Amino acid sequence: MDRIDLKILAELQADARLSIVELSRRVGLTKTPCAERIRRLEKAGVIRGYHADLNPDAVGAGHIVIVQVLLTSTTEQDLRRFNDAVRRIPEIESCHMIAGDFDYLLKVRTRDMNEYRRVMGEHISALPCVKQTHTYVVMEGVKDERRLPLRFGP
Repeated sequence: MDRIDLKILAELQADARLSIVELSRRVGLTKTPCAERIRRLEKAGVIRGYHADLNPDAVGAGHIVIVQVLLTSTTEQDLRRFNDAVRRIPEIESCHMIAGDFDYLLKVRTRDMNEYRRVMGEHISALPCVKQTHTYVVMEGVKDERRLPLRFGP
């Protein structure tokens, strides 16, 4: 990837609905080379898709909790089972395996605490090999940046 590819990616992260004409103007290319670069970035898996940025409160998903999960077993098979099950729970926005005193960190979005209690009871606590969970309620979102930091220099 060169500097122009990075500029294209930065512009698309800021506004994926830019027309090819406007994007080309912003990155200093004509339409055809710009479109070819986009297709190449898509084919290479650098651009994985284009998404709408939704207001979580407006769609009933404004309540956020962070959940630490400790497992009873971390064999490769059990980790795979846990990961596969997590992917099937739509309220889990993100799941990260952690090196430390617990095994996973989940970000869960629900409408409110009552819905979270239901998700915890019916889904999270029923995940394979869950030994213990700790829930932390988010009081205020200070930064939730979905854009990746792109470096244009060396």
